[in-house]
Amino acid sequence: MTAELRPWTPADAGALRAAVAAAPDLVRQTGGADLSTDAAAVEHIRRHLAPRGPGSYGFAVAVAGRAVGHVGIGAVDDVHGTAWLSYWLAAEARGRGLATAALVGASAWAVRELGTFRLELGHRVNNPASCRVATRAGYPAEGVERAKLRYGDERFDVETHARLATDPAPEVVGLPVR
Repeated sequence: MTAELRPWTPADAGALRAAVAAAPDLVRQTGGADLSTDAAAVEHIRRHLAPRGPGSYGFAVAVAGRAVGHVGIGAVDDVHGTAWLSYWLAAEARGRGLATAALVGASAWAVRELGTFRLELGHRVNNPASCRVATRAGYPAEGVERAKLRYGDERFDVETHARLATDPAPEVVGLPVR
């Protein structure tokens, strides 16, 4: 499997549409955007997935050139050396360690290229798969933020995790960043 982190492009619109159509849980990850047309998917890529600084960076998780997921680095704060990471994978790409490798690769890039010292992330407490990704990528849990997220009329508790630049490296090899 040839996998890497690379910039999103308009050519990824079909892959984004297919990923969201096949996994309804991704609607939350895309902010509920209507991605039913290529034009809408291209606009979503341009506005939300492809930023390249200064406060937000997006990477497509690509396998054999095809986008199958996303890792975002946002809320970059140069004063405090912090950033917030997020990630998702298409249903077809899950269960192979790809999200963990993508998170490790993006985290190393943020430390190396942005000088970030503290990397943070969070997941709904009812998403144990995301917790496993965070933990395997070297992000220990730090606590629970009660009722932090709202989707529709429902609120969700979020478990937060963080990794410091000085923490021991995880035993997972990160994806290369292009």
